[in-house]
Amino acid sequence: MDNFNSLNIPNDLKNSLTRMNLTIPTPIQAQTIPLALEGKDVIGSAQTWTGKTIAFLVPVLSRILQADDEQTLILTPTRELAAQIQAVVEDLLLKIKTISSVLLIGGAPIFKQIHNLKKRPNIIVGTPGRVTDHLNRKSLNLKRISMLVIDESDRMLDMGFSIQLDEILKFLPAKRQTLMFSATFSPEIIRLSKKYLQDPERVTVGSLNKITPKIKQDIKHTSSATRYSDLSGELDAREGSIIVFVNTKILAESLTKKLSKDNHSVSTIHGDVMHRKRERVIKNFRAKNFRIMIATDIASRGLDISHVEHVVNYDLPMSPEDYIHRIGRTGRADSDGSALNLILPSELNKWKRIERLLDPSKGSSKEKFTKPKSPGNNRFKKSKFKRFFSAKKSA
Repeated sequence: MDNFNSLNIPNDLKNSLTRMNLTIPTPIQAQTIPLALEGKDVIGSAQTWTGKTIAFLVPVLSRILQADDEQTLILTPTRELAAQIQAVVEDLLLKIKTISSVLLIGGAPIFKQIHNLKKRPNIIVGTPGRVTDHLNRKSLNLKRISMLVIDESDRMLDMGFSIQLDEILKFLPAKRQTLMFSATFSPEIIRLSKKYLQDPERVTVGSLNKITPKIKQDIKHTSSATRYSDLSGELDAREGSIIVFVNTKILAESLTKKLSKDNHSVSTIHGDVMHRKRERVIKNFRAKNFRIMIATDIASRGLDISHVEHVVNYDLPMSPEDYIHRIGRTGRADSDGSALNLILPSELNKWKRIERLLDPSKGSSKEKFTKPKSPGNNRFKKSKFKRFFSAKKSA
């Protein structure tokens, strides 16, 4: 598959892709779309910025356009990602008036969703929690579902949605096509695919642990006493939009207040922020109405803001895989990006696990992992980690 025009899909969909300047498919799209158009179940894995949304929306819309009574359910773990998928759906359908869609997410008016569901939309995009809520209210009927898409399925498991996924599955027809996408092929994901998919085709694009060379990675050893001043200094020294990741909602709020008091242009997004406010924060960040966004891992996947120039890990992530997703918020499209990691002495073992994920050969190393002698004064020290990134960049 060299271009979208070579596909056997309706002309209206081809025209929409052309209007959106989508002509040459990405590798995940080139490998996944032909299989899905053949009606096969697919489990696909690729990094988060590789075009997976179009990879499943093209077969979904193609199928609906050829039989307008078709219905598809798209499940995704977070409200932000669901809203982003819905936005792409609406863009593709801008000049196609025969297909309708609805967004089912928490934090949005449920009675408006019930009203839209009565119109029998062709595409339902939602999070497991709100979809389950509608099923319990009997406002959602899934008997017409012919395609199921599960996006970011590894994140679904991380967020504890496996029970809700099982419940939703009970309401779906046994005869359906299922597309499942994940950033990893962990044993848990393989078990999930065996439960939900029938004889699936497996598609893997690129190294799942590979960081794009467009992202310059740096580390800085710090201490609890100097970490905030180190962060503030780095923010002052950098230009452009920045996402600062932390692990807790409390830290996100306190850090936002502190930076704001110090005259930084900043806002925050985390799980306790109401959905409408989260939408406003993301909209304003996209519009560059403020420069720095403090975020928990709710923003580490799916959030596509092309102008993010820097990612700072104020806390190292709890999961090594989340490191890849976090820094993937920069270096989007054809842009360069940078990622800075502020490392506390207590986080050295976390960093070692991240290092091993990025380069599995490190796992056999017998070199001991030692604390830096002067974390507060160690500005981009040429440590083995710095050398590791320099070697990765030059490879």
